[in-house]
Amino acid sequence: MATKKTTDKTTAPKSAPEKAAAKAEAVVETKPAAAAKPAAKPGLKPAPDGGMLREITARPMMQGNPYLPMAATVAEVIQETGNIKTLRVVLDDEQAMKSFTYEPGQVGQLSVFGAGESTFVINSPPSQKNYLQFSVMQAGEVTSAIHRLSPGDKVGVRAPLGNHFPYANWKGKDIFFVGGGIGMAPIRTIMLHVLEHRADFGKVSLLYGARSPRDMAFSYETEDWLRRDDLDCTLCIDAPFDGWPHKVGLIPNVLLELNPDPKNCVAVLCGPPIMIKFTVQALQKLNFAPENIVTTLEKRMKCGVGICGRCNIGGRYVCVDGPVFTWQELQDLPPEL
Repeated sequence: MATKKTTDKTTAPKSAPEKAAAKAEAVVETKPAAAAKPAAKPGLKPAPDGGMLREITARPMMQGNPYLPMAATVAEVIQETGNIKTLRVVLDDEQAMKSFTYEPGQVGQLSVFGAGESTFVINSPPSQKNYLQFSVMQAGEVTSAIHRLSPGDKVGVRAPLGNHFPYANWKGKDIFFVGGGIGMAPIRTIMLHVLEHRADFGKVSLLYGARSPRDMAFSYETEDWLRRDDLDCTLCIDAPFDGWPHKVGLIPNVLLELNPDPKNCVAVLCGPPIMIKFTVQALQKLNFAPENIVTTLEKRMKCGVGICGRCNIGGRYVCVDGPVFTWQELQDLPPEL
């Protein structure tokens, strides 16, 4: 039987963390062979094999064993809605807490010992050095265990994981944020980061919607958002509610009513999959280009470092290539998405 020759017999096999790091550096998008050279797209450059190489900016990555959680203590629990709680946790290692860095949009695995771990976005801005904030909707065994936690309880944290919002590419552009329900968590992170660097961007707008006022997380912050001169904030709920002074209607319909100008504007949205589907359709009606629509994917992650294959979509892994994607990138993914 013929065997394939290797070009370098001295190269040692890569370890799991090394493979994950390699995936995080760049992902090659394979495309059907074509006679013409592929046209360049934002964030992509031609690869030697004729495909397109996605440029991924440097991001903070976990140090040491990527499977080993850092011990942390719950410092505060906030009841956001009937089924959403926000936890503020502090790493037990004081130096690790002080030096912890991440980018808006990156996630972490939050674990309850004896129950398991789940993935949540770090929804405090990177400038917040006193704690890490996770907002959790109760939906299963692990999230129920998280909802039973109280200040002083111990948890595990594996973070930061994944990519982040490419805000460096948005400088000088208008930004229109759209958050639905618990999807406001990642939007909150990047929005606060943008507002902290307000001079770098054009007009900043927010459309935040929920089923009812009782389902609106971060309600204690919305009044401040409405008062800000540097943020155009619109709140909406699905159906009329006694005493509600803001917009009534589904997010895609309210978005069409607001009619944001797509010229030099990036739309950033997150929410339930059905909300994302119809909001993207509304943005397309408003002539937003696919590369200027940015969202995040919800897909169950296990290892978080691109090894187990639990979150793969074709040749992509949500845990390292995502969870942040442009609509253009999502169109290139296989139908299994």
